Amino acid sequence: MNEEKLLVDQADIDEHAIDLEALLQLGPMAPVSNPYRIYAALRRDDPVIETTDMMPADAPRSFLITRYADVRSTLKNDKVFSSDIVQRTMGIVMGPTVVGMDGKEHLKHRTLITPSMAPRVLRDGGFQETVRRTADRAIDVFISEGEADLHCDFCFQFPLAVFVSLLGLPADELGQVHQWGRDLCLVAHDPATGLLASEKLLNYLTPIVQAKREKPESDMIGTLVTAEIDGEQLSDFEVVSFLRLLVLAGAETTNHLLGTACFAMLNDPQLMERVRIDRTLVTPLINEAMRWESPISTVMREAAVDTKIAGVSIPAGASVLCHIGAANRDERQFTHPDLFDIDRADNEHISFGYGPHYCAGSHLAKLEAEVALNAILDRLHNLRVAPGGSSRMIGFSFRGPDSLPVIFDHAEASC
Repeated sequence: MNEEKLLVDQADIDEHAIDLEALLQLGPMAPVSNPYRIYAALRRDDPVIETTDMMPADAPRSFLITRYADVRSTLKNDKVFSSDIVQRTMGIVMGPTVVGMDGKEHLKHRTLITPSMAPRVLRDGGFQETVRRTADRAIDVFISEGEADLHCDFCFQFPLAVFVSLLGLPADELGQVHQWGRDLCLVAHDPATGLLASEKLLNYLTPIVQAKREKPESDMIGTLVTAEIDGEQLSDFEVVSFLRLLVLAGAETTNHLLGTACFAMLNDPQLMERVRIDRTLVTPLINEAMRWESPISTVMREAAVDTKIAGVSIPAGASVLCHIGAANRDERQFTHPDLFDIDRADNEHISFGYGPHYCAGSHLAKLEAEVALNAILDRLHNLRVAPGGSSRMIGFSFRGPDSLPVIFDHAEASC
């Protein structure tokens, strides 16, 4: 799929003139580098703003919330704010997954998938070594050139390469799988493309899941097809649906997390040198990247009953767009929130969600990012922005750099 379908022509965007309504209409990957002035004004003046008139005529009443405390309390209260709206929207392309479930159904499915994502499983059994080999193979492709676009050549490729490696799929199918993952995100703005990607992934993954069920192995799919609670197992379709969710996560979450961490270091050489020398700083670097530019910046909920948020009445059936990216820049919660600071002591970001729906794959995402950043720092010496190169952080629902052109001095062989 062409980039033109993902991004509006950046030359047509006047960021100083853009307002909330225009931002909403630009879509999830809006080519806007600094929407935070809009969010700051909303937090100050309209922390719970009705957006019904900014939506299509047939859409339900809708609200946008931007303050940290409001977003966190909404995400925590799944009895009042249902996730079913996620199932009715993204579920069209992903199928039934935990992100669109509530109550007992959510608990059952989360219990079934959690063992495959547990830190013990990810740290043991050679998984970490597999991830490092995958990172090294991605770097091997461009390291002899002494230059690369880390966004396209590494951050974009690596997370899905891990996914493909874990499933034992042919490496030459990585590009197609990744494109399907990106196309899933477009279902609201380009339904035909999103639905086609969903069908392609279903047809691609179903035989793999069926084979793993017939002959389970000690890998992620093997764990998923054999997991059991009260005599129940996930169906093949439910396993495929979860795998589609992981494809989407790899295409957007880990990709953008890595890109943001690299963007921050490239724009602050002293920070890069600190992290290169002291690798214990990789973890706070990842945490601050998650806060500063939340890879998935918006999460939808639906009011199950008449309620209020910060004194504003929300009728039952109304959608509530929780802007995690805006909440993570809330000056009421974070000191100097616009500053990228890996030493901050108040980094309780909510980029992985909060409450019952806290991201089950958070450990996987953080481990992938940790291994990938260490590989970059190990092998790309004197890493710096390429002469004449530039990059911007962009997006509304998904945030990440549009490019990361770099050069480096040394080309070391993989470990």
